[in-house]
Parts: sequence; C-alpha cells; structure tokens
Amino acid sequence: MKGPCLLLLLLLGVLLLAEGVLHAAAKQFHDVMSHGRSSSHVRSHKKLHGWFPDQNQWNEKLYPFWEKGDPRWNNCWRGGKVEARLTSDSPALVGSNVTFAVILQFPRCQKEDNDSNIIYDRNCRNDSSDFPDQYVYNWTKWIDDCGWANCTSNNNHNVFPDGRPFPHHPGWRRKNFVYLFHTLGQYYQKTGGSSALVSINTTNITLGKQMMMVSVYRRGHRTYVPVATASVIYVVTDKIPLYVNLSQKNDRNASDSVFIKDSPITFDVKIHDPSHYLNNSAISYTWGYGDGSGIFISNSPISTHTYTLQGNFSLNLTVQAIIPVPCGPATPTPPLPTSPGATTQNSTSSENKTEWTTPALTTKPPSNLDSPTSAGVMEYIPNAGCNIYRYGHYKTTISIVEGILQVNIIQMTNVQVTVAQGENSLIDFVVTCQGSLPTDACTIVSDPTCQESLGVVCNPVEVTDQCLLTIRRAFNEPGTYCVNITLGDDTSQALTSALISVNGAPGSSSRTVEGFLIASGFLVMFVVVVTLLFYRRYKEYKPIERSAEQVVNREGLSVYFNNVKAVLFPGNNERDPLLKSKPGIV
Repeated sequence: MKGPCLLLLLLLGVLLLAEGVLHAAAKQFHDVMSHGRSSSHVRSHKKLHGWFPDQNQWNEKLYPFWEKGDPRWNNCWRGGKVEARLTSDSPALVGSNVTFAVILQFPRCQKEDNDSNIIYDRNCRNDSSDFPDQYVYNWTKWIDDCGWANCTSNNNHNVFPDGRPFPHHPGWRRKNFVYLFHTLGQYYQKTGGSSALVSINTTNITLGKQMMMVSVYRRGHRTYVPVATASVIYVVTDKIPLYVNLSQKNDRNASDSVFIKDSPITFDVKIHDPSHYLNNSAISYTWGYGDGSGIFISNSPISTHTYTLQGNFSLNLTVQAIIPVPCGPATPTPPLPTSPGATTQNSTSSENKTEWTTPALTTKPPSNLDSPTSAGVMEYIPNAGCNIYRYGHYKTTISIVEGILQVNIIQMTNVQVTVAQGENSLIDFVVTCQGSLPTDACTIVSDPTCQESLGVVCNPVEVTDQCLLTIRRAFNEPGTYCVNITLGDDTSQALTSALISVNGAPGSSSRTVEGFLIASGFLVMFVVVVTLLFYRRYKEYKPIERSAEQVVNREGLSVYFNNVKAVLFPGNNERDPLLKSKPGIV
C-alpha cells in the first residue's frame, strides 16, 4: 500500500517541478518589452488607468519575440523594412495628459488602402519597377476566408499576448496591426491600422524624464509577426511649459535677440498645453523688462514694451495658473533628490528658457504669490473647493541698439532722356529715413496689387551725415506698378510703398505731343478766321469784360502752353536752384 502511494507522490512532485520549470521559462511582458533594459526601478509607480503590470505572462507561441539582430527581422515584411515613428507631445504639466503617436512608414511604393490592406502604389516606380501583385498583404481576403473565430484551426487568434480578446467592434477588419506600449513597469495593448494613438494621465507619474516603448506586430496566418519597435523619451514637469515669441516691426532677425531702440517689441507667450488641462484656470503674467520700468501684471499672453536706451537688458516672466482641482491627496511622485533641497533641471533653447522644479503641496494659502518658491501649492477655499497653483518661468537677455525706424518717399521725378538713350522710362525716388543710417537699399517692383513680384534690385549705399538719397529705377513698359523700397543695416530694415503710373517711352510721348500741337494749331487758326468774319459782319462795339471765370480759364490755358513748351524745348527750362544739392543717385 505504501509503495503505490509513494509512487503517486513522486509522480506528483515531478509534475509540479515540471510545471514550475515551465512557468519559470515562460516569458513575461517586462522580458519582452524592456528589450534588455532593467525595469526593477519602476516597480513603485502607481497604476496607470487601463494599463496592466508587466509581470503578466507573454504568449510567445502566438507572438514570437526576436532579439535585436535576429536574422528573422530581415524577412518579416515583403519588399523591405517597416519603420515605426513614435512621438509624444511632451513636456507635460503634471496632472495633464501626454499623448503618444505611432506612424508606420512602409517601404517605398507601398501604402495602405481604404480597407487597411497594404498595396503597391502603381504611380510609384522603384528600382525593379515591376510589381508581382496588386497587394503586399490582402488581409481582407484572408479574414473573409478565416472569419472571427475560425482562423486555420487556431480559435484564439484574435487575442492579445496576455490572452485578452480583441475588442469585437464593427471596424475590427481594418485593424491588422497590434500595438504594445510599455512604460513605468506597465503595458497597454490595442489594435489599429498604420497608425495608433494612446494617452496617459500624468498625475501619478514621477517628475522628470521617462521612456515609452512600443512593439508592433502584423497579422499572419498562424501567428502575429513582429515588424518594428520604437522608443521615445517624454518629460513630466511641475512647471508650466512655455516659450515666448519676440517680434518687432523693423527688426531684421528676431532670433539674434537684438532689437531696435524706440520701437515697441511684442512679447507673445505660448503655453504648451495640448491636452487643454489649463482651460478652466485663471492665468496671470508678471513681466520684468529689466530697464527699471517696474513690474507689470497682465491677464493677456501678449505684451508690448519700448526700450528707450541702448544696452543689454534681462527679461523675466513668471506665469501663474490657478487650477481648480478636487480636494484630495492627489500628489505627484517627486523624483529622488541627488542633494539636500529641491533639484532643478534647466531646459534651454534658442527661443526660450524654462526651469523645472520639484513640487510642493500644502493645504494652506500661499503666502507670497508674486515670488513663488515652489512649483505647486494647493489652496483650500471654503465653499468653493480646492485650487492648485502652478508656475512657469521665462528668462532671457536682449540687446537694444540703434536702428532704422521709418522710411518715406518725399519726391518722385520722371527723368527726361532722349530716344537714343534707351526705350526705358526712368524714375527717381528721393527717400529719407529716421534712425540709424542705412547700408543697403532694395527696390521690389510688383503688380498693382502688390502680390506678384516683377523684379528685385538691391544696391549698397553710402550715407555719411543724413539719411537722404535718390534711388533711380528703370521701367520697361508703361503701366501701374507697386514699388516697395527697403532701407536696411545690420540689425534693422524699414519699408515704404508707393503705387505709381508709368507712361510710355520718351520718344513716343514727344511725338504724340507734337501731333497734338499741330492739330491744335489748325483748330486755333480756324477759330480765328471765323471770329473775324463774324466781327466784320457785326461791327457793334461791346466793352470787354473780364469775369473771374475768364481769368481762371486764361491762366489755365497759359499754364497748359507753358507745359507744352517745356516738353518741346526741354533745354530752355529754367533750373531750380534749390535742387543743386540733390543727393547722389543709387
């Protein structure tokens, strides 16, 4: 009796041992998704909504796992290699949502059709230029033959690696890729087409840099086949992410932080809040321009300021957001400090500088909101709920220099030339400016709407004492033109515009005037003869009366004939002595 019992116990022990060995050999999600990286440091993170711990078992039979460098990667996709591009909209303010987007980039001449099948693009030609079939992967036909639960003797084909079934919604046929996201010791799984989105709330995420990884599998006949992996770093911060656009009317290069004196600068604050977490918040902006003008507080993200002195100035901005939140212990997990006190991480770019600081939460009202020392302060208001205070900072140094403030055209003159000198019409533009002296001048000639450019001419200029110069430009054809004249130096440029009408070439204009005068001469002679005939017939004397209207008409006729004389005999024109000091022509 004892013999069979011992044998039975021994057999049971062997089975238990074999099950333990198999269980130990079974892969878990963190074995597959970590790609060799240690994930022991993320075990203390709080659970993300809708995500699962990566200690769950991975079905390697249905979802094979290949290490990096495995030769099977070379044959996982027909016609080339699929790339997965993973991006995020971080940095994310703690409490907001951060969104990740995956886009699959197929080999050249392959694309996804409306049924989410992968087909060859007939309008594209690759090196071979011959496509063996219309489809790279005709999943619609395969699914129609297979159905939802009759997939080639594999009744559990429509399941994720952890055994959970796919969502059976009307569009399941168009979702032939499986996306597996992994971060903070947890994973999220979903089906999709050639792209996928996933969002997570950052309330319980440790401040600082984190990594998101994704593995993408495609549908196969018996198993799912890995096609691509990708990863991205995302940032969770307790400081409001922001940057500031600085612009000025006549500034030549806004990115060099050099601006013009006595001209207003526009500061436009852009808060990075893609999940609209701050939509219901009260936001204020506190400005310090660094020129001794004081502190300015505004509820508008756009501010203007004019510097009246030259030099370097330190610009400081503090943005405060009062966010209504539920009263409760919703406290983000702070990062481990490397030294006593709060740690600070600086993020600097060419356009902005943002400081991130560890959070501090309290149930007492803040004592000093103008000079916050912590990034987050919770305040309880009786009968109104709770608010949390978040801050963002911007600091930069700008240089103020002299620049060209304004350009004006004070005179436009037609240049009289002979036919032998050319068929073009020449016009002189007398230009003056305010501010510093220009070093270059550009003329842009456009159509009358000032939309289509017809020509651009730029020349260096030398102005020594005052900003006064003449710019001569030639026009090939008569018509109406929009003329833009720009004067510039190393740091600034100013523009003025004029709409001008250009007549024909000088020779044709003179001949037209001469023909008109000959015809007018015959007409005058005819009128004189008729008048004499009437005078002899009626010899009645009448006194001559000069009314005011007749005086005006005579003076107008006199002016007209003087102008005609100037056209026919330009050499006899009296020169104006006031134009003897006319500036040099460009």
